[in-house]
Amino acid sequence: MTRIFALLLGFFSLTAPAIAQGIDYERLDQRLTQLSREDDMVGLAVAVIEGGEITFARGYGVTAEGEGPVTRDTVFRWASLSKGVATSLVTKLAMEGRFSLSDTLSSFKTSLRLPGGGEQTATLEDLMAHKVGVVSNAYDTMLEDGADPAEIRRRLGTLKVVCPIRECHSYQNVAFDALSEIVEQTTGLTYAAAAEIILFRPLRMSTASTGRAALMSSASWAKPYTARRGTALPIQQTVKEPYYRVPAAGGVNGSILDLAQFARAQMGLAPDILTPDTLTVLHTPRVYTPREQSRLRNQFESRMQDSRYALGWRVYKYDITGNRVVGHRGAVEGYRSLMLFDPELDTGVVALWNSSARRPVGIELEVMDMAYGLPPHDWMKIDGGSAGAAN
Repeated sequence: MTRIFALLLGFFSLTAPAIAQGIDYERLDQRLTQLSREDDMVGLAVAVIEGGEITFARGYGVTAEGEGPVTRDTVFRWASLSKGVATSLVTKLAMEGRFSLSDTLSSFKTSLRLPGGGEQTATLEDLMAHKVGVVSNAYDTMLEDGADPAEIRRRLGTLKVVCPIRECHSYQNVAFDALSEIVEQTTGLTYAAAAEIILFRPLRMSTASTGRAALMSSASWAKPYTARRGTALPIQQTVKEPYYRVPAAGGVNGSILDLAQFARAQMGLAPDILTPDTLTVLHTPRVYTPREQSRLRNQFESRMQDSRYALGWRVYKYDITGNRVVGHRGAVEGYRSLMLFDPELDTGVVALWNSSARRPVGIELEVMDMAYGLPPHDWMKIDGGSAGAAN
């Protein structure tokens, strides 16, 4: 643990951190109002945490055409932000002595098989950092076509390796969800119940849940929309089931207030639930992610650099300021999500929206630029620019 803490301390101390400058909430509200009126938008919810407090939480647009407005209690899918929930849950269990993150995957009774018997070498930590050596998003299409996730995990062993275990980052969904099997075996609970009892309830996340039925039974929930072919105009879809069947990878729902509460916990503001040592383990970078860095360069110029992956979280250097920021983004059909925060300043932003629009990805930079006192920039591409690169 001492070694991991030293690594993280050095990683976050490469340059002196910037001083928080304060967020212009009037400007932010104006920008988000303008964004919500774009043709590719339906509903949007955004919250800001500044100095450890939730200082802004608002909804924009509607839950569906002809239906009610999005509020700060409206429930959305969190998509791949679910991975941070899973790794927080697993790391918390590890810190309690249930198992070790250095245990090999073969020491657990999961359905996951890796090429050449790699499950006997790869560790739980490797899985959470996407370093298991199979092609990115392996067999996601099979999942989307209705195949059983456990059967898909068994078939992963027939693939060729793209790199030796621990030597490259290859993002996974079906393989990653072996975490849900480990949680269930360790706790004797369903994954949904474990998440509720160990994280959601203690963090007072009143709308957070897993599963399709839980989303659709919420008092206010946003319906999914995707772009019509050949146009940015969105069309309503049904809520798709496949990624709910890999709950550790993409199965969580919740409101923007609950997502903000979860962000505060990641900042260390719920130390009785996620201890400082737990967060050190979660946020220590394990691997450089060149594909993510290339995507960021194309979309955000040089604003975020040195892209690395920790355990269910991405870690970046925020250009100019030198600060390190932590976050993740998510996307499933009809929904998008994001979180980005500076753990030294206890300041960050979360956003949820129910369309395939790309513009809202720029929210995270516009808010963090304000926090660091940087000049305004149209990262959301709503002042006459293009919509930007894919999420």
